[in-house]
Amino acid sequence: MNQNELKSKFIEMYGEGGEIREYFAPGRVNLIGEHTDYNGGHVFPCALTIGTYGVARKREDGKIRFYSANIENVAPVEVSLEDLSYQKSYGWANYPLGVVWAFAQKGNTLDKGFDMAIWGNIPNGSGLSSSASLEVLTGVILKDLYEFDSLSMIDLALIGQFSENNFNGCNCGIMDQFAVAMGKENCAIFLDCNDLSYEYANIVLPDAKIVITNSKVKHSLVDGQYNKRREECATALSQLQQVVDITSLGDLDEETFEKHKDVITDVECRKRAKHAVAENQRTIKAVAALANNDVETFGKLMNQSHISLRDDYKVSCEEIDVLVDLAWKVEGVIGSRITGGGFGGCTVSIVKNDAVDRFMKEVGDGYKEKTGIDAEFYVVDIGQGAGRTA
Repeated sequence: MNQNELKSKFIEMYGEGGEIREYFAPGRVNLIGEHTDYNGGHVFPCALTIGTYGVARKREDGKIRFYSANIENVAPVEVSLEDLSYQKSYGWANYPLGVVWAFAQKGNTLDKGFDMAIWGNIPNGSGLSSSASLEVLTGVILKDLYEFDSLSMIDLALIGQFSENNFNGCNCGIMDQFAVAMGKENCAIFLDCNDLSYEYANIVLPDAKIVITNSKVKHSLVDGQYNKRREECATALSQLQQVVDITSLGDLDEETFEKHKDVITDVECRKRAKHAVAENQRTIKAVAALANNDVETFGKLMNQSHISLRDDYKVSCEEIDVLVDLAWKVEGVIGSRITGGGFGGCTVSIVKNDAVDRFMKEVGDGYKEKTGIDAEFYVVDIGQGAGRTA
């Protein structure tokens, strides 16, 4: 499906008439800096050219209707502006509904309802932020349809995060929504999640490509492990604050952490904090390396990131580790790691141009042999953030 076909489907579902508008919000991949966003550290994501397409039109009554062209033979989910409550039966529609709710919570109340249809080409459960893409897409639609002109793109990212935290129950950090909202073509975003200061860094890989490998193992962060990691980091932080003056784990360097780590009484909490501190420092070093055109050092830091996520943060899984181990053995792979929240999803690799085909063949064959699963590969381009397209 494409944008024009989605518009035709919208008219088929909802009828002609009114001003029908079109929108797009990308997915994202994080090159390095994982599970640092809610720990007050740095991240380095970029928007992708795959994402979520939306078509919407304002109504004259209080109904809201959501339709996904990704789900065949399912009628639109219909809700009322009078009842913006989470309902399990709404399924995927709780994500855009949560944004409507969050708008109201922040004082941006809708006077009329709307019809919305979406289609996305981000694989579900891949860790490429289909939920944040949908949230920011909805925010862009509401800002445009209802003329909430005072809201910035950063505001829309924060509203998306607020809705996922408080409506859908996943205590995510700001990175995903920020990358979707603020993405820039051929650039990654070096974002300090402590104060939302950021700068764009040109991604110049003259002899390499970014390759995403989908393990096809689906994860659901709402099911507890993600929130548990946040709780473990919060425990570690509160104990460290007894001996050092910090507001987040991102305030620490590795030397200071090593000096005071024994104040963290639980061994697992100590490991989580070790990752958060070290990963933040790795991200700072990686961005500096890239600025100096030192892609090899960037790749080594990616590899270290995966080992830390696997051993200290424990958010990898057997299938992802197989993919990364296979990638590390392919000549021409500069770096490879898990990306996203974890527990399945995707890896991100930087692969030399002349090794891309060999990488996909060797990793694909090895993964199939070891797991019985056919991996999917995406050689990606870095695209723009969310916005109206027509």
